Amino acid sequence: MTNTAQQNDLANAIRSLSMDAVEKANSGHPGLPMGCADIATVLFTKVMKFDPADSKWADRDRFVLSAGHGSMLLYSALYLLGYEDMTLDEVKNFRQLGSRTAGHPEYGFAEGIETTTGPLGQGIGNAVGMAIAEAKLAAEFGADIVDHYTWCLAGDGCLMEGISQEAIALAGHLKLNKLVVIWDNNNITIDGAVSNADSTDQVARFQASGWNTIEIDGHDQAAIEKALLDAKTSDKPTMIAAKTTIGFGAPKKAGTNKVHGSPLGAEELAGAKEALGITYPAFEVPAETLEAWRAAGRRSQNVRGEWLSRLGASAHKAEFERRMAGQLPTGFAGAMNDYKQQLSADKPKVASRKASQMALEIINAIVPETQGGSADLTGSNLTNTKETLPFQADNYSGRYMMYGIREHAMAAAMNGIALHGGLIPYGGTFMCFTDYARPAIRLSALMHQRVIYVMTHDSIGLGEDGPTHQPVEHMSAMRAIPNLLVFRPADAVETAECWQLALEADSTPSILALSRQNLPTVRTEHTAENLSAKGAYTLVGPADADAVIFATGSEVIIAVEAQKALAEKGVSARVVSVPSMELFNKQSDAYKAEVLGSARARVAVEAGIEMSWNKLLGDKGKFVGMNSFGASGKIDDLYAHFGITADAVVEAVTSQL
Repeated sequence: MTNTAQQNDLANAIRSLSMDAVEKANSGHPGLPMGCADIATVLFTKVMKFDPADSKWADRDRFVLSAGHGSMLLYSALYLLGYEDMTLDEVKNFRQLGSRTAGHPEYGFAEGIETTTGPLGQGIGNAVGMAIAEAKLAAEFGADIVDHYTWCLAGDGCLMEGISQEAIALAGHLKLNKLVVIWDNNNITIDGAVSNADSTDQVARFQASGWNTIEIDGHDQAAIEKALLDAKTSDKPTMIAAKTTIGFGAPKKAGTNKVHGSPLGAEELAGAKEALGITYPAFEVPAETLEAWRAAGRRSQNVRGEWLSRLGASAHKAEFERRMAGQLPTGFAGAMNDYKQQLSADKPKVASRKASQMALEIINAIVPETQGGSADLTGSNLTNTKETLPFQADNYSGRYMMYGIREHAMAAAMNGIALHGGLIPYGGTFMCFTDYARPAIRLSALMHQRVIYVMTHDSIGLGEDGPTHQPVEHMSAMRAIPNLLVFRPADAVETAECWQLALEADSTPSILALSRQNLPTVRTEHTAENLSAKGAYTLVGPADADAVIFATGSEVIIAVEAQKALAEKGVSARVVSVPSMELFNKQSDAYKAEVLGSARARVAVEAGIEMSWNKLLGDKGKFVGMNSFGASGKIDDLYAHFGITADAVVEAVTSQL
């Protein structure tokens, strides 16, 4: 290595703070921060473009710590660089309740944390999404306004996770040359040597996926700097294979799994500091070293000032600032209301997936920041419109992502697009494949990101494809995720309303569960009010009805038919459409009491399992749905087979009276 004394001092500041924080918490992962300190030092002090004084600067470089267990690497760097909210006290409170320094980086906890990581491989997917957003916005607004890089530090575990291959294959295909993944090649996982479980030639793998690759000594700061700068000249995304020693400096544990996820212990800590030449007390950094770090944090201030001048002179200033602020265009709500009025008049009988596409034709024309896509099911999801030409390596101005059969990477990339800012991502697949995307959907909710999942073929209503493609438990599984809006609209009007709500929910992701089969319009009288915003509302029937029937999506018409049949028997019933349980739960107690009413019978009907309906049904209510996996057959035959019929609803009501 050719490191100077000052370069070692800068890296050792990261190592020292990281070792001390893990030791004080008696919990954490010291190995990665110790092994990657040289990489982080060069990246943050010499290469990356950012300004701690304006952590949300739109044209900053993004850093993603995909190997999120090494969080003290990031926290140490943020403190050293001078991010105001990352104080020394926060470093000392690592992994403690209420601190900004959680065990893994959490988006929104502190400035400079670009995404929540920890579930391995998710950060790589996020980074791909950020690079997509940069490329799209640069094509739209020009390089004078948008010209930055996404840097991702990933470990062996990130590269073992299947999502990594989905993500890197997509990035290579799209030639996202402003994306750089730095592989912490330390050959160690929790169980021991990587060779226990894997023998992949990672460099060859990235090359096969269309990436530029560079191999370096991850402790040689001159080699690191050259590699990072060389990566910026490539016409492909770059993977830098940085050979490191996990727990670098620890006399007995370096290079072993013993330093991965446990404190060093007093004796090993003292030995590591002695070997590294760290003579200062715990949680202290020599003044000259700290000032060198703080100076590095200030080095892009002039660059940001020049950028602000360019933005101020740009004809795109107002639109760019609106987009980055996440504000919808003026006139959006009015356009959606006009469209709803047209639907109530026209009364189309269409599948809600088609109704979604119809709504998107309106939305994409007035909201230019929507970035659509599908996991190779465009013709089924109907997520494309005339406004959405494909985003491809030779046309970054496109508004439609051809994600390929990569549901998990699609969801993670959409998180990255949303986190970047300036675009609102939506993407489609079949409802049953929420299973493939669920880890990233959960992170959308955890990070409060406006990501819209268009999930079609939402029930046994998809027909002959059979049990593998028929979601049974999926609605309840999605409803179980906190801070996720799950919509199942009943007709074209509700579909438009749900799309509007999803776009207006700027801190909540949404699921749109949409039917394959045609659905009649049940909202035939126009209301300017977005009734779906209440989560549940009375569609038909008197307030003092003997029975209340709750339903969603394609089963609302079954509830309406049952209500008519009950009326012929002299039983009054009220049908309540429930497009979103989450929004209904947010309503006032008075409104919820009004909707629930005091009816003697309560029935819910949905082509899925009962699990999420208990609160609405109470102790005595009955559920008409599915308690087993599906079967192959025609749609009507399947509904009859599982007893999801108007007759079954009538029987469930009358049995309670």
